[in-house]
Amino acid sequence: MTTFGIAEWFGHDFLSLDPTARQRLARVALGSDRSEPCPYRGGTCSKAGGVCSIREYDDDGTGRIDTATAGPMVITCPNRFEQDQMLVHWLAEITGLTEGVKMAREVPFMIARSGKPAGKIDLVVATDNQELRWFGLEVQAVYFSGDAMAPEFRHLQTDEETTPPYPQGRRHPDWRSSTAKRLMPQLQAKVPTLRRWASRIAVAVDAVLFEEAMGGASTNPSHDVDSGDVIWLVSELRDGELRRRHWEVLTLEESCDRLLAAHPIGRVDFETHLRSMLRAIPTGTMHD
Repeated sequence: MTTFGIAEWFGHDFLSLDPTARQRLARVALGSDRSEPCPYRGGTCSKAGGVCSIREYDDDGTGRIDTATAGPMVITCPNRFEQDQMLVHWLAEITGLTEGVKMAREVPFMIARSGKPAGKIDLVVATDNQELRWFGLEVQAVYFSGDAMAPEFRHLQTDEETTPPYPQGRRHPDWRSSTAKRLMPQLQAKVPTLRRWASRIAVAVDAVLFEEAMGGASTNPSHDVDSGDVIWLVSELRDGELRRRHWEVLTLEESCDRLLAAHPIGRVDFETHLRSMLRAIPTGTMHD
């Protein structure tokens, strides 16, 4: 039996923490101790519970994590992508922004009828020398579903064994909520305008999401920025570092097809399934 549990916690490798450190971070996560700094973006950690990433674990047969079979890390906090501004430097390199590279955060992009910002671009990477050249950068961490984390934190607050306990709850990454439900509408709203402005948007995701939710790298990935609308920056966590894994350029349409990862079933199959679900409507009293 496997389930997902904490991989990185307030910037620390969970499997490397001793019981005392786990107990202290559990108190922080439960709000009974002072907050921890974010080592990736700076300032105080703003992620409820402080879980930077999760990974799949096996039970070693004693109620403890089998550390030898731990799965790859899946990023759950967008600030985890900020480490050393690797993504900003990578995007600047890909797009030929070489001198005087700057960035801006949460730049208003859509305005509501009230005049207030209704949508923002996470980051904009630019050079403002003789002319302004810029590219948007959206960051998509993974949502996870399942049992609440508070019981997990309470258990860790009292656990004193050297090897961390096997996760108390059942939880898993919610790929569809992270991509088709959240990211795809963002791209559909922003890319057409950026296309008219002759600019591009980049999307940063981790390697596990890219593989599980989008099918992984294309057979012949394009590295021509002018060949599409979306620059996909795929990174992975290794030895506590955010590292480059893969990049490619896709059109908006190709991106949405990959994000949707589903297609309508045939009419015959739909109607067969429908017939099996139909139930008579209960007879009741008619009311005007």
